[in-house]
Formats: sequence, structure tokens, C-alpha cells
Amino acid sequence: EVTERIRDAEVDVVLNLTAGMGGDMIFGGTEQPLPLNPVGTDMVGATERVSHVAECLPEICTLDCGTMNFSLGDYVMTNTPSMLRAMGKMMTDLGVRPEIEAFDTGHLWFAKQLVEEGVIEDPVLIQLCMGIPWGAPDDLNTFMAMVNNVPSNWTFSAFSIGRNAMAYPAAAVLAGGNVRVGLEDNLYVGKGQLATNAQLVDKAVNIIESMGARVIGPAEVREKLKLTKRAPRG
Repeated sequence: EVTERIRDAEVDVVLNLTAGMGGDMIFGGTEQPLPLNPVGTDMVGATERVSHVAECLPEICTLDCGTMNFSLGDYVMTNTPSMLRAMGKMMTDLGVRPEIEAFDTGHLWFAKQLVEEGVIEDPVLIQLCMGIPWGAPDDLNTFMAMVNNVPSNWTFSAFSIGRNAMAYPAAAVLAGGNVRVGLEDNLYVGKGQLATNAQLVDKAVNIIESMGARVIGPAEVREKLKLTKRAPRG
């Protein structure tokens, strides 16, 4: 993700990689789920899934905090409790702060367990991922159920995808959280208009500031999350 201050034409990066790769399993079908379909399945061990993090040493690394039926067919995004504990510890030992991604209430529950066990450290940055089939739907009742279960000392942000992507900057601010937008979640800045990341950020900034909230810069983000600015290694 990129933290941009569009108003001042100042761009900086809080370096973030994802540990989501290597966790996809495509089953063979409803009658013969095994063997797994080799097309799309990339399941590997914890060390290999975090190898790019160890190589690049970003400031933040995404950790999807649970297993979920994903999209259509026989695709499962796989993150077992043992796998998450192993990857979370590797990230912590590397000095990389996990950005926990919670796609449902159980993922949030397990994130709290990782903190209790000392696998990840406070302050926790958690992303509430709304509207992704088949995780938490992006209706406001479900969203507030997620928000109300975020510990008060954690920093949370939230997003939705597709047509509700630009509604969620407002929803997240009203709920007391932070904002995520970008091409991973939504390809359009308007009906039929393909977007750039900068256009989506600019539009989100306008929404946020029109609500009376403030967009902070990279230095303040790093101070809040206790990050040390550094360039990627490699």
C-alpha cells in the first residue's frame, strides 16, 4: 500500500509485502476433491511463504489471518492456525510488523490469540476486509460487529471492493478507523472509467476531508505504528 499526500504532491511509501502467496488450494471437484488441481494450487510451507519478506525486509507485511472459501468453485485460501503462528513469529523475529487482514469475525478472534501468545506485538494494525466472497459481507451491521470487536489500543482500517469501494472511506472514518483504497479492490474511478491508484487515493482524500477528518503523512504513520523508515533490501 502507498500512503500519499495528494494535496502537497508528496509521495512516500510505507513498504508493505503480502504473505498471501503460497496458500491457495484448488480442489479437484465435488466428487473427487483429491488430488488437488495443479492449475492454481500453490500451497507451500511457512518458510517459503515468508521467504520474500526475509529477503526484502519491508516495514509492514500482510498476514491473512484465517482460511476462507474464496470466490467460486473449489478455491480455498488456506491459512491454518499452525501456519499463521509460524509465519507471524518469522515476521516478528525479522522486525517486520504484520498487517493483520481479517476477512471474518473468526479471523479477528484468532488475531487476538496471536497477540495473547506473543506471536505478534502491539500496536497491532488490522485491516477489516469487507465484501469479499465468502467472508464478511459489507453491510454496515456486519462491519460494526467487526469494528466493535477490535481492541481499543489497536489501529484498524477497512475497505470494500467493487461498487462499494468508495463508500467505505466514509464508513471507516465514521467508525473511527482508517482508510484503504487501491486497484487491488476496485478498478474504476467512475462508471466505465478505469482508475489509477493515485486517482482512487485522491478521491478518498476528498471524501475524508469533506467529512472533517484529516489525512496524515508517512512520518506520522510511521510514528503511530512504531515503524522505522527503510528501503527494501535486495
